[in-house]
Amino acid sequence: MRAPLYATMTTNRCHRQHQKGLSLVELMVGIAIGLLTVAVAMGALMASRSVTATVSDSSLLQQQSAYAFRVLAQQLRQAGSMRLNLAAQKTDGAAIEITDLVAFETQAPGFNPNLDIIQGVDAPGTNQFQLTVGYRNYTEQLHIASAANNNRESLLRNCLGEQGSNDRILSRFVLRNNTLSCAGEGNAQPIVDNVANFQVRYLLQTTPHGNPQMQYMNAATVNGRWAQVFAVEVCLVLYGNEVIDMPAGSSYTDCPSADGVIATVDMTALEQPRNRRMHKTFRSVFQLRSQGLLQTSS
Repeated sequence: MRAPLYATMTTNRCHRQHQKGLSLVELMVGIAIGLLTVAVAMGALMASRSVTATVSDSSLLQQQSAYAFRVLAQQLRQAGSMRLNLAAQKTDGAAIEITDLVAFETQAPGFNPNLDIIQGVDAPGTNQFQLTVGYRNYTEQLHIASAANNNRESLLRNCLGEQGSNDRILSRFVLRNNTLSCAGEGNAQPIVDNVANFQVRYLLQTTPHGNPQMQYMNAATVNGRWAQVFAVEVCLVLYGNEVIDMPAGSSYTDCPSADGVIATVDMTALEQPRNRRMHKTFRSVFQLRSQGLLQTSS
């Protein structure tokens, strides 16, 4: 039996009374709150990314400086070193005893202590290097049997891991196009990128051994007195890859120049690719190994 028409109309009217939707104002408020939430989330994400990039840049600069100084230290601390002759009065094939006299090898063919230990140029030209370090190359007795080398081989390497040639190990450092490069006997190869400055100063002993005094000098002031160099100060300025939103006038302290002047550099006024990038200055002093040899050769 069909329901009466009146009953059907009453039921539909009740259903319409219970159905509710969003008004235009409510819909706009909801959209606004959603957009605000997205904007806050995006701002937090960008801030987090900026902090992460800055921390990553700082860590990268620390790693690069550590590597550069490790390479420099390995060569500078060996500068001028010569072979220890554990049996000064014996031939290479003779047996060595613990009571044998120890002496430095003072006669090394092809190795000039005054020229092959350390040299420098304050403003290197196209075919020049800012810092040159050398030391005696020699072979050692090994426990690996080989008829070709009579169990003797050189274990010394230059800044590029090369064995070197003749009677010396040579490492030559220079900064070109924001890249610190090193060369042995051949062409230079990059070892560290993003280098804004590379400065070298030399510590000379200017008084006798009884009352020793050291003085900082640049290569021009050393003026050929390389035999009196006891230590070398190396300064590097490295810069990062990330562009930082920094306030105007943000600066860093540069390396001492060849004349010893220390400048303050505005990072917001630099040209690309260094503008608004993190800059860090690293300095270290390396003592040469062969002060006695240097003094006797002066």
